[in-house]
Amino acid sequence: MTTPDSPVLRVAGRPVGRYVTRPELPARLSPRPYLHPVTTLAGTAVTELGPADHIHHLGVGVAVPDVEGHNFWGGRTYVRDQGPTELDNHGAQRHHSFQLRDPDGFVEELRWVASGAELLRERRTVAATELTASAWALDFTFSLTNVTRDPLSIGSPATNGRPGAAYGGFFWRARKEQQAPDVFTADHEGEAAVHGTRADWVALSGTTWTLVFAGATERTRRDPWFVRADEYPGVGSSLAPDTRLPIPPGETVVRRIVTVVADGRLPRLDVAALVRKAVSQ
Repeated sequence: MTTPDSPVLRVAGRPVGRYVTRPELPARLSPRPYLHPVTTLAGTAVTELGPADHIHHLGVGVAVPDVEGHNFWGGRTYVRDQGPTELDNHGAQRHHSFQLRDPDGFVEELRWVASGAELLRERRTVAATELTASAWALDFTFSLTNVTRDPLSIGSPATNGRPGAAYGGFFWRARKEQQAPDVFTADHEGEAAVHGTRADWVALSGTTWTLVFAGATERTRRDPWFVRADEYPGVGSSLAPDTRLPIPPGETVVRRIVTVVADGRLPRLDVAALVRKAVSQ
């Protein structure tokens, strides 16, 4: 059932995702809107919410572990020369309003707040589109504007001294199954080969489903992929892989990721064709 705080996305009349705008979560999880459950057209769930291995993983959304020292990812903060540390530094993304709401998508304004102050204002545009009888696409764009008088910067555990942990930005926590999903791009296969690379798309394939993530703008495609398969299944697009990402006062950072959600285990050729169709729409 659709409610004001949890609209349902539909494709060809079928529900494929619920968007929760005002989750009731403890502060240490960095409360933020998220999509969950997201399903294939056949109804297979392809997201997880608050799993035991990482309770701060919330379906599909935007999560950033370091905005000028404030944690919008949830859980512990990676501190240089100290490691993961429990800090009272968590922020929250607060739903402000919908500029547009339709069965197949919405445009939303959010406020990123920490220590009683608004740091960033986000405009989030989400659209669901049918691709085939067994695949649809989630088009997700977010724009982050620095609304303070001072420069802000986005960091990650990698920029704070933890190699290989450049998470932060768009993030999809996928369904965990008995076996780890397959991971591949057009040229590489396996978590070790794909994690941290820059590729037009990256696919995650489970027992009966395939997710394909594609940067839909030239700037987004320059961000490397953060990929996990063996420990848990998740894919993100890294905003701050090597150095902190500055956002001067009044400036805006924009990223757009299109995700193909398909039934079945798709081969490379089918994945590439669906990506072309999804990004061109």
